[in-house]
Amino acid sequence: MAPILVDNSNSNLPERDNYVNNAFGYVKNPHLDLLSEDILYHFDLGTRTHDLPSMFGDVKFVCVGGSPNRMKDFAIFIQQELGLDGDGSDITDICAGTDRYSMYKAGPVLSISHGMGIPSISIMLHELIKLLHHAKCKDVTIIRIGTSGGIGIEPGTVVITDIAVDAFFRAQYEQVILDKVVIRNTQLDQKLAESLLRCSKEINDFPTIIGHTMCTYDFYEGQGRLDGALCSFSKEEKCEYLQKAYIAGVRNIEMESSVFAAMCHLCGLKAAVVCVTLLDRLQGDQITHSHGVLTEFQRRAQKLISSFIKKQLHMCT
Repeated sequence: MAPILVDNSNSNLPERDNYVNNAFGYVKNPHLDLLSEDILYHFDLGTRTHDLPSMFGDVKFVCVGGSPNRMKDFAIFIQQELGLDGDGSDITDICAGTDRYSMYKAGPVLSISHGMGIPSISIMLHELIKLLHHAKCKDVTIIRIGTSGGIGIEPGTVVITDIAVDAFFRAQYEQVILDKVVIRNTQLDQKLAESLLRCSKEINDFPTIIGHTMCTYDFYEGQGRLDGALCSFSKEEKCEYLQKAYIAGVRNIEMESSVFAAMCHLCGLKAAVVCVTLLDRLQGDQITHSHGVLTEFQRRAQKLISSFIKKQLHMCT
């Protein structure tokens, strides 16, 4: 069995290069200094082929979500909300040379798709963090905007994550590195979470709470669903498990928050996870709301993030 280690990585490592006093959390890889060129393969970007500081140096907020279409819609929405020039037609996919991820920019806001699940968002985050590093970005806030299944709360509730937990309700993420299992912290920025909650109270259009988010490795068995192609447990066992999760403080379930929290924590990034719930898993497994209702639900998290960004930009002026 592979040894299990607590990650001793320090998010406050000494600066190695010309990014001294950069308020952004640095990459934690000395090998990058030896590269003559860093190719961000899944973004179709590179340090030699693109002027990354010119393209991205003004980025202050990065919003990530699973769907390319949803993140394009968010980029157009935030462009309008910030009063930037353009009607949305000028919002184009910066990563158009690849079909892995989509990336859009509206002023100081970067909007990126990350696909579904831990492996997909992990790859995206590695290249995003390197992109921000090479672009010499400072004081960046990164927010995952997503959908989720709620536990014991009304569908349409927006959950701001305080801690991401695993399927055993532990606040940790297990990263396999070579032949070792490394345990990483999944704490998110509490001040950021509280600021987002305050913004939600000012909007006051939909219920918003702070709670634990359980991150699983799949949508069906891993989340205790009875409607997948495989199921080896009873309805009673499922309900008992979800009740335990609720008692442990879990208010929603998704598939990306643990690695997102762990990587952002290690790199010193101020990060948050904001997900709307599409159903109450204690009441069922299938998403039965109409397309129109689900679209309105998904807009709720976007409205909250837009309000937060506008408030932060106003404070900085």
